[in-house]
Amino acid sequence: MAQAERAAELARLLDAAQARLAAAEQSADEVKALAERLSETEERLAAEQAAADKLRRELAEQRFQAEVANWKLSSMKVARWNRLGDAIKSGRNNPMRLAKGLRGAAKPVKRPIAPKRRPPAAAKSKDERPGAAFQATSTTRTLGGASFKLKPFRVPTGPNTRPHLTAAVIADPHAEALLRYEWRQTTGFTPRDFARVLPLEVPHLLVVESVTQGPWVEEITGEPGEGIRALLDWCAERGIRTVFWHTQGDVAAYAATAELFEHRFTTDVTVAWPRLQFGVQPRVHNPLPLAGGRIDRVLTLDQLLPGHLAYPDVLTSYRWPSGVDCPPGTPQWRLAEIAACGTPIGPEPDGRRAHVALRRAYQMGTMTERIDEMLEAIGLPSARATLNTSVLLPILDPYLMEHALAQVAKQSGVDQLVVIGPPETELRARDVLPDVEVVYRRPHPAMTEGAMLDAGIDLCEADLVAVMDPRDVYGAHYLSDLRRAFLFSTADIVGKAAFFAHLRKPQATLLKQPDAEYAYLPEVAGATLLARRNTLREVGFADLTEGWDEVLMRQCREDGIKVFSADRFGYVRVRDEDRWLLGAAHLVEYGSAEPHALI
Repeated sequence: MAQAERAAELARLLDAAQARLAAAEQSADEVKALAERLSETEERLAAEQAAADKLRRELAEQRFQAEVANWKLSSMKVARWNRLGDAIKSGRNNPMRLAKGLRGAAKPVKRPIAPKRRPPAAAKSKDERPGAAFQATSTTRTLGGASFKLKPFRVPTGPNTRPHLTAAVIADPHAEALLRYEWRQTTGFTPRDFARVLPLEVPHLLVVESVTQGPWVEEITGEPGEGIRALLDWCAERGIRTVFWHTQGDVAAYAATAELFEHRFTTDVTVAWPRLQFGVQPRVHNPLPLAGGRIDRVLTLDQLLPGHLAYPDVLTSYRWPSGVDCPPGTPQWRLAEIAACGTPIGPEPDGRRAHVALRRAYQMGTMTERIDEMLEAIGLPSARATLNTSVLLPILDPYLMEHALAQVAKQSGVDQLVVIGPPETELRARDVLPDVEVVYRRPHPAMTEGAMLDAGIDLCEADLVAVMDPRDVYGAHYLSDLRRAFLFSTADIVGKAAFFAHLRKPQATLLKQPDAEYAYLPEVAGATLLARRNTLREVGFADLTEGWDEVLMRQCREDGIKVFSADRFGYVRVRDEDRWLLGAAHLVEYGSAEPHALI
C-alpha cells in the first residue's frame, strides 16, 4: 500500500512537472513571438523615422532655396543701378524729386546677408542636452523672517566637452551635475529597465557612484543585488568599461559591489584605491552673476544652504550673498564650488581675495581634468578641444621691444608667439622665450598696427589668439585668467571692458567701468583681446593704428559675434595722458596701478 501510494504521488508530481514544463515552453514561445513582433515594430519605426528625416531634409532644402530667391530679390532692390532706375522713373516729370532720388540712390546701402544652409530640424523629442531639465525651481529665500525673491541661475544646456563619448551614469544629483557636461550622459535607468534603455545608445563606459538614494542603493550596498550583477554582465558582453566611484559613506558598505567592477576610484585618502577627487564644473561653478545681483550681506553656510534645496537651487544660492562665512570642517569641494562662483569666503567681503580664491579653485582641478585622468586610467581616449594660445605682438616702437617681450614671458600656457617688429626682435624673442615657438615677420615701412595684426593672424596656429599691446603691463596670471572665460561662456571673443589704467603725467591710477565684469558686452579693449582664431580670421583687422579695435568690435556687433568681458585684474593700460580715460573712469589713487591690478 505504501509503495502504491508513493508511486501514485510520484505520478502526480511527474504530471505536474510536465504541465509546468509545457506551460514554460508555451511561455517561451509567447516571449519569442513577442520579441519577433517587437523587432518588426522597431524595423517599421526605423523606416518611418527614415522617411520622416527624408521629408525634413527636402523641406529644409525648399526653404533654403526660397530664402536664396528672396535674398537675390532683396539684393537687386538695394543695388545702386536699380535704385538709380527707380529714381529716374519716379522723378521723370519732377526735377526736384529726381534730384532727391538720385542723391538717395548714390548713398551706400547695406546689402542683405546671404542665407546659410541650415541642417534640417530634428524631430521634436525629449531635450537631451546637458542641464535641459536641470533648472532651479526655488526662487524665494528667507533670512531673519524676511523673504527675498531671486532670479534663479539658469543652468546651461551645453556645450558638451566630449560629444563622441557616451557614459551610462548612476549617481546622486551632485555628482550627476558635475559629470553631465563631460560626455553624452545616460541616466535615470533602473535595475528593471536598463536592458531596454541602454541599447537606445550603447555607452562606452558605465560609471556608478556610491549613491545614497534612488533605485540602485539596495543593489550596491552590502551584498551585490541581482540588478547590479545583471547590469555588469550586460556591459561585459558588449565590452563596456565599468567604473565604481566611491565618493561618500563607509567604503566597507560598497566594497563587495566595487570588486565586481573593472576599475575603482575614491575621494577618500584613507582608502587604497586610485584617487579621483571632485573638481569644479566650469559650466555651473563660475562667476556669472545672478540677474538681480548680490544681496549686501555675508551669510553663514546654514543661511546660504537650507537643507531643502535641490542642487540647481544650490547653484543659485552660491551667487546670492556678498560673502559666505564657512565654519571649520567645511568640505574642500564645497569651498571650491563657492569660490569658483566668485563669492568671497570669510566674515568680510573682499573682491581681490575672492578673485585669488576663484583662481585657486580652478587650479585645484576641474571635472574636465578629472575625467581626463579617469579615461586615461581605464584606456579610453579623451580627445577634446584645447585652449592652446598664440600671442600676436605688433611692435611699432623699437624702444618698447624689451618691455613687450617681458610681458609675454610672464605668461603661462603660451604655445606660439607671432611678433612683427624691428629686425633685432627675432633673436631677442628666442632668447627671452626659449620654450615657445617664435614666428617673426619684419613690417613694411609705414605699416599700421592693424595691418600688422592682419598679416600676423594667418601665421597663428593655436585655437586661441591673444593680442597684446607693447605699451601696457600684463600680470603673470593675465592669460590663464582670461582663458578661463572660454570654459563657461559661449563667446568667441573675450577681453576686458573693466580694467585699471595708469596715466604717467598726472601719476593717476584709474578704474574703467568697474561694473562691466563677467558680462556679454558690445566691446572690450583691443589690448586685452583673446579670441578664437577662426573668428579673427573671418572678421579681420582694419588698416589703422588707433581705433582698429573699435572697428573690429563694430563688425562683431553687425555679425552677431558674442563678446564677453572678464574680470578687472591682471592688466594695466599705460599712457602718458588720455582725456578719454579721464572722463570715463574712476580715480583710484595717485600712484602705481600695479598693486591694485596685478594679484
